[in-house]
Formats: sequence, C-alpha cells, structure tokens
Amino acid sequence: MLLFAGLRDRVGAEVLECELSEAEASVAGLRLALERQRPELAGQVYRVAVDAAYAVDGDRLPPGAELALIPPVSGG
Repeated sequence: MLLFAGLRDRVGAEVLECELSEAEASVAGLRLALERQRPELAGQVYRVAVDAAYAVDGDRLPPGAELALIPPVSGG
C-alpha cells in the first residue's frame, strides 16, 4: 500500500506490504494488522483509499486492490 505525507515520514517508507487473512480483509482488519506490524501507526488519523476511492472500516478489501493511507491535510 502507498503512504502519503506525514505517514510516509513517520514510517520511513513510501510503500508497505501487509498480508491479511480472508477474515481480516476489511479496512478495519487492515488497520489492526498495520498497528501490530507498525506500532508507530497506532493512534494516527488517516483514511484508507481502495483503488483510488475512500473506504470505511466495514468495507471489504478485494484481492489485488491498490491501497493507500492518506492522513488529513490542510493548506492555504
């Protein structure tokens, strides 16, 4: 999955890999798995995009989908 802005800086990588079981293959399951794998993501606020569309925690993750973690942004 792709990481953007502050999340990329916090993790120190632009891309992460995370394997999920069928039971975990939801946005909520992804969040839990990522926090186990990368504790620095615990407590961080971010949206998950699945194939370039924002997803919610109950959404299932289809095999092979492009995933992105996007933190809140502000600008002027």
